[in-house]
Amino acid sequence: MRYVAPARDAVDPCVFDRPPLDAWRAYAHLFRGDWPAPEAFNAYLPADARERFVAQTPALLADGLHYEQRIAERGLVATREGNWHDLFNALVWLRYPELKRALNARQVADIRRLGPHRRSRAQCALTHFDEAGAIVLLREARLLALWDAHDWYGLFWRERDAWRDGRLRLVVFGHALLEHALTPDKLLVGKALAVLGDDEAAACAQVAGAIAAGELLCDPQELRPLPLSGLPGWHREGEREAFHRDAACYRPLRPGRTYPAPLHPAA
Repeated sequence: MRYVAPARDAVDPCVFDRPPLDAWRAYAHLFRGDWPAPEAFNAYLPADARERFVAQTPALLADGLHYEQRIAERGLVATREGNWHDLFNALVWLRYPELKRALNARQVADIRRLGPHRRSRAQCALTHFDEAGAIVLLREARLLALWDAHDWYGLFWRERDAWRDGRLRLVVFGHALLEHALTPDKLLVGKALAVLGDDEAAACAQVAGAIAAGELLCDPQELRPLPLSGLPGWHREGEREAFHRDAACYRPLRPGRTYPAPLHPAA
């Protein structure tokens, strides 16, 4: 069933003080009061930014360009006003522009190759990451074995301190995930990439470079499911051991399913 975000005045303000939206406090004023116009996002852009946000109007769409082509060719990110999904998309552009540019470049390359009405498996992977993506940084490679096995009880209950002390760190990238977080207690599942290390900026740069080079996100199977509601503080039931034994978002590993090796820190 397609998710429908709550009306702006119906959102429980507490959601902005809990994960994942608490990590976006720098933009808190954009969540409250009147809907921000595209110019409010443009105010955060550096002077030399290649992109800017513009209202999605019939006049804009009359150029006949695909959404991704308009960004690549004209630097214009079409943004629907009064729309949570596009608001969070804009925020991700502001915070992770190199990742967004890498995704855009790959999408445009396949649109030129296949046309606007066909989609490659790479495009599906790129879209999954754009909408629901996360990057997990691991300081201890042994923790990856729990994830590989879908041992959610082990990863989120027995090793919950690893999420608290930084041995496991999360970067939420997908703007649809942020939108879904507007609904308290919704069970969230991300599409994640694993990186060994603990430097967030370096990991994001490495992922962006690998995507741009066509070395990453060539197939949706590269992405690991990550039940985000299992992380400490993400769900009100998460402090109960029983939650981690039978949460609906915890799916068993399918027979034969394997995951690619994590990215290693660049030499």
